[in-house]
Amino acid sequence: MSRKIIHGRPGGFFDEYHRKPGNKTSTHYCPGCGHGILHKLIAEAVVDLQMKDNTVFICPVGCSVFGYYYFDLASISVPHGRAPAVATGIVRSNPDCCVISYQGDGDLGAIGFNEFIQAANRGENIAVFFVNNGVYGMTGGQLAPTTLPGQKTVTSPYGRSVETEGYPLKVCEMVAALDSPVYVERVALTSPKNILAARRALRKALTYMKEKKGFSLVEFLAGCPVNLKKNTRETDEWIEKKMIPYFPVRCFKDIASERQPKCAPVGIYEKGKVKEMLLATEKLHPFNESEIPVPDLKGELRVKCAGFGGQGILSLGMLIAEGGHLQNLNASWLPSYGPEMRGGTANCSVVLSRDSIGSPIVKSSDILIAMNQPSIDRFSADISKNGIIIYDSVNIEFDNKNKCKAYSIDASLLAKDVVGDVRCANSVMLGAFFEIIKVFDERAFINSIYNNFQNREKVIELNIKAFNEGRKNARTLLR
Repeated sequence: MSRKIIHGRPGGFFDEYHRKPGNKTSTHYCPGCGHGILHKLIAEAVVDLQMKDNTVFICPVGCSVFGYYYFDLASISVPHGRAPAVATGIVRSNPDCCVISYQGDGDLGAIGFNEFIQAANRGENIAVFFVNNGVYGMTGGQLAPTTLPGQKTVTSPYGRSVETEGYPLKVCEMVAALDSPVYVERVALTSPKNILAARRALRKALTYMKEKKGFSLVEFLAGCPVNLKKNTRETDEWIEKKMIPYFPVRCFKDIASERQPKCAPVGIYEKGKVKEMLLATEKLHPFNESEIPVPDLKGELRVKCAGFGGQGILSLGMLIAEGGHLQNLNASWLPSYGPEMRGGTANCSVVLSRDSIGSPIVKSSDILIAMNQPSIDRFSADISKNGIIIYDSVNIEFDNKNKCKAYSIDASLLAKDVVGDVRCANSVMLGAFFEIIKVFDERAFINSIYNNFQNREKVIELNIKAFNEGRKNARTLLR
């Protein structure tokens, strides 16, 4: 018996969601969620408009952050609110690419609003699909920039007060007032009639982008039944009775017919020279990395460097990371800024491994390099079993209650009295680290110093001297 599929999954979707953990045939969205409807409209349109192979789908943090599970398109997940910036970079570097920026009300209207409005004002040739459900859906239903006056949320249990929280943002109205955008429309994903209107608006935006007419915005009023605490029917009724009166469904601007296709700006530079400079292979250091063997490292080596801001803590971590990288190890370097400043505290995490690195975050460190008292007080308890602490004895008193391996290095004293510059104390600690660990090649760390202090011969000389003084100091402790 033959079987014929009359209506199947749109061609813009994968046949099976093999990127998704667990169930490979359905999406992760809640029942009644507007994302599912909108995803289908996009998946149909990119195929019908013959854009599938030339479209990049960008989804930032939000319920749709896993859009790459479903779309058979080039997809990029980006940090919260940063979709317009990434979209700008893509379309500027490849003007023939079609870019969809898919954003929620919290993402676009709050943390990412400046990047969004500036991209609109520049008239970037992208299509922004803005999902407005009036709450922060992914994080539990908090008040959003588009929450209605009087609407109750987790963070506005008595209803949104316009006196304290202000009025909801009318994004379409603001964007339509700008000169650059060519198309702005608001639609709703509720009744079949409204969904058909949304389908037409979405395709119009994609067509204008394909024709390089400029910036288009389509706002979709969509349901979030879970956080609105309603069933699907009640959610659709709420949108039509409450949201639409405040956010009118209509076309605010459509001037694409008046615009010529956007042309990529002509560079004022010589491409050949730029390429030559980018690919320059000038030798900055004395050793050839191909001659340096890969260290015999078992698993991940997790290093925490910590001290005062101004002691070169972040540079120390970078020197270690690059030294490992120059020996063909995978390396990650993650600085901690927060409120840190010169004179305050600072730390960074370094992970080195022959295999792929699971995470750049170091919670339990194998090596702690501490250069001030607050750092050893804070991080010494997080040392892993058989871990090592290397600390600057000039600035630290350490009683080592846990009886772990600890090495006291006179880093600041050696840097000041022997090297001649106390700012080189971090390189003294680098030398001590190298000597104590005994798995790295000296040439890699020398090369790292050359790379980090390019063309500053005096600074390179001082830091190599400090590196060697740290090695000497450590050797006396290892006898």
